[in-house]
Amino acid sequence: MNTRTPHARRRRVIRAQRKGAGSIFRAHVKHRKGAAQLRPLDFAERHGYIKGLVKEIIHDPGRGAPLARVVFRDPYKYKLRENLFIATEGLHTGQFVYCGKKASLAVGNVLPLSTLPEGTIVCNIEEKAGDRGALARTSGNYATIIGHNHDEGITRVKLPSGAKKAVKSACRATVGIVAGGGRIDKPMLKAGRAYHLNKAKRNRWPKTRGVAMNPVDHPHGGGNHQHIGHASTVARNSPAGKKVGLIAARRTGLLRGSKKLQEK
Repeated sequence: MNTRTPHARRRRVIRAQRKGAGSIFRAHVKHRKGAAQLRPLDFAERHGYIKGLVKEIIHDPGRGAPLARVVFRDPYKYKLRENLFIATEGLHTGQFVYCGKKASLAVGNVLPLSTLPEGTIVCNIEEKAGDRGALARTSGNYATIIGHNHDEGITRVKLPSGAKKAVKSACRATVGIVAGGGRIDKPMLKAGRAYHLNKAKRNRWPKTRGVAMNPVDHPHGGGNHQHIGHASTVARNSPAGKKVGLIAARRTGLLRGSKKLQEK
């Protein structure tokens, strides 16, 4: 028995709702080279250092930063261990990189934050000790060490976004900035370049605007002339089919007045 009223409006599932399920929106990972991580945290890194050799610098599809294939000797067995590091600017093949508490302060080396002086430029920082790198990993990015609290074992870092974050001083980081900087300075110029860029990542381009759709497909659709017809701000707890536009916006409109930099 149909209990719906004749005036109930049946909407289609909009694009934003379909993305979570995967299907055609899954990431394109076929040609990717692997997870770019620091070495697993072991005795050698906690108490001394271990030497690695940069074998090659490679491109990873869908990633702006180049990767470095670094080979280490296994501390316990007669074999070599290969790791994929995020390449820092200035890294080259044949270079030795050192990882550990007693490694020297040089570009490409991996050290715990506690051993790095204030003002050091670092990248690929661990968020939790042993997670093998989580912060400041994209091309041209870096974080700056602001200060140490030795009593609590906490280090404050300034992230690429400008936010300041407190992390454990035992967390490791790579010295230097991520290679491949200036990538977004070059204009696309033609649609073909945007096509190939996004083909390596996932199905996210071209993107039809909501106002160009029909009312059944999007909350901004329909009407004579392409216009939204209501405020584009929408609540954080809106139902999924309505949650498009400026979600839970604190403010809208142009930024007016001079920007004051707050240094804490």
